[in-house]
Amino acid sequence: MNDCSVNPADVFRLHLPETDTTMRRLRCPDLWNRPEPYVLLTTDFQTAGHGQRGTVWEAERGKNLLFGVLFRPCSVSPSRQFLLSEALALAVAEALERWVEGVEVKWPNDVYVGDRKICGMLLEHDLEGMEICRTLVGVGININQRQFRGDAPNPVSLCQLIHKETDREVILQDLLCHFFRHLHEASSEEGAAVLHTAYLHRLYRRRGFHRFRDADGVFEAAIADVKSSGELVLRRLDGSLRAYWFKEVQFECE
Repeated sequence: MNDCSVNPADVFRLHLPETDTTMRRLRCPDLWNRPEPYVLLTTDFQTAGHGQRGTVWEAERGKNLLFGVLFRPCSVSPSRQFLLSEALALAVAEALERWVEGVEVKWPNDVYVGDRKICGMLLEHDLEGMEICRTLVGVGININQRQFRGDAPNPVSLCQLIHKETDREVILQDLLCHFFRHLHEASSEEGAAVLHTAYLHRLYRRRGFHRFRDADGVFEAAIADVKSSGELVLRRLDGSLRAYWFKEVQFECE
């Protein structure tokens, strides 16, 4: 991890040929209790990989970038934990942008190229009192998989987009450098503002009106903002604003 703001000695790394999920494995005592500030776990295959809505994450063995990170975000309060999601989503997008154009973040943190999903991620925060004591992230990026056989509606891989395979380790190291830089930004008010602005500028469907669905049905709206809490603020055609938590609203196909 050269040229990064984190000392390599502060990162404990483990690679497993196979595991159930990286996040579940990181909770095992041998990794959970490591003294290093960061624990990085990579794997070639997850037997129980899943997405935010419980969907199966299809990843061919040895073809994609599957990893988890355990760390302690000491300077981010629980009320601003969405900054960590922004930091990770931006890091993925910036690393992929080296290889392909048009990389965006679909709220809250899926990464898209055009209208197709190239990356999904999960974040979990453990609290002690009023502080986040540990954060777990799990990331799956479609890198060298040439075909998807599952029922996911819109997956795409970097290989499908650029028609050649890419070294997963190169992408990982680039991604981690971006991630550590964004974590440093999140630790100050000024840096957090820069991070949040970059996230807003990277949002999928951030321009114009688009179709969404909530509990009342389908409607058209434009993205007005994302609150520090992570709520998506939509402006309807009549000018009214409404904020939504994750799973309260969905993007409709267009």
